[in-house]
Amino acid sequence: MATPSHRRSLRKRRTLLASAAAVAATGLGASYFVMSANADAVDLYHQTLAAKDGWASSGTGTTGGTKADAAHTFTVSTRAQLVKALGSASDTTPRIIKVKGTIDANTDAAGKKLSCADYASGTGYSLASYLKSYDPAVYGRSKLPSGTQETARVAAQKKQAANIVFKVPANTTLVGVPGTKAGITGGMLQIQNVDNVIVRNLTFAATEDCFPQWDPTDGDEGNWNSNYDSVTLRGATHVWADHNTFTDAPRFDSANPEYFGREYQIHDGSLDITKSSDLVTVSRNQFTSHDKTMLIGSSDSEPAGKLRVSIHHNVWKGIVQRAPLARVGQIHIYNNLYDVTPLNGYAVQYSINSRAKAQVVAENNHWKVPAGVKVAKLLSGDGTGAIKGTGNQVNGTVTDLVAAYNAASSKDLKTTVNWTPTLTAGLESSAKSLPTSLGATTGAGVLS
Repeated sequence: MATPSHRRSLRKRRTLLASAAAVAATGLGASYFVMSANADAVDLYHQTLAAKDGWASSGTGTTGGTKADAAHTFTVSTRAQLVKALGSASDTTPRIIKVKGTIDANTDAAGKKLSCADYASGTGYSLASYLKSYDPAVYGRSKLPSGTQETARVAAQKKQAANIVFKVPANTTLVGVPGTKAGITGGMLQIQNVDNVIVRNLTFAATEDCFPQWDPTDGDEGNWNSNYDSVTLRGATHVWADHNTFTDAPRFDSANPEYFGREYQIHDGSLDITKSSDLVTVSRNQFTSHDKTMLIGSSDSEPAGKLRVSIHHNVWKGIVQRAPLARVGQIHIYNNLYDVTPLNGYAVQYSINSRAKAQVVAENNHWKVPAGVKVAKLLSGDGTGAIKGTGNQVNGTVTDLVAAYNAASSKDLKTTVNWTPTLTAGLESSAKSLPTSLGATTGAGVLS
């Protein structure tokens, strides 16, 4: 079943953008207006990925749960209803799940709010005891924590995971119901070792780990590491993530305390694609106010031939790093908007990192770069990854970002790749208009 196009008629599109701009000028959100103004009602729940729309359209394509019967079509508004609708992760029966409103993952079966203290209850864990046990001045820095408090931390973390991790089966479509502020707060969608999943029109916010682990061996000074991504792909194939919003709000990293001289990090990734996941299209999402945002490949040793990902028409705003960090695979990054102006305490380290022989094609993206941020900082690599960059713009001017990075780095990015993208439906030949067009057409709440 072919999906309706994202494009409207030229007249409708001009009217829509002009109206959105007018609303934005009054201080209201343009995305809300777009959702209300779109009179072209479509059946979001049965939409499939269009032909040639990125890697997820390859082979059998991505149709999600479009073949679901009435018994496997659900509308959910609570955590308990979502768990029931997802069913068993091994059940491949097509299903459509319509998310109505915001689901709080940190609630019990009756809808009662759960806190970190609830997850810690009965495990023996306390942060004060953990800090006392693994203070580097006493415990040292040569080994990972072990012993009573680390065992207790793991037990508490497992209790939280059992509540907030939602395992998505194959042949599933998860879509937010328009006009309901649909999304999941505090939770993680786990798409693991399954094929054919669609996730659209949802806001993922406040995915937080109550029990980060201290690792004194991580880097020169140690780090606190958290455990949950908002959406995680592990060994998944044919996945389409479209028109979603990812954010740390309402608690930003600037509110995190420091212990042992390092930030007590409660956030992990926004959308991570790892463990040889393959054939993924990430389109028209908004990634905002986050540090380590998108990891493609969990280690430098992942086997070649997988991790084929297309990333297009997304907005990255207030992102510190990993937009994305790419390993091993063939990654096409096109027509994205990167606004690296500091936001909510999040300041850019880099946007795109290519390492572990990743083969990245980055074309016709637009960076909005404030004074004081060097263009050479927008890319990163380890000396083995490649980025073939064409048509990329910085503040409206076509700029060779790879050359700028290589001129300032001792580990050059390679400039040629071993593949040519062909699944490029919707590829725009210029990045000039992206700051205007993507602001009104990306993220959750736009589709109707």
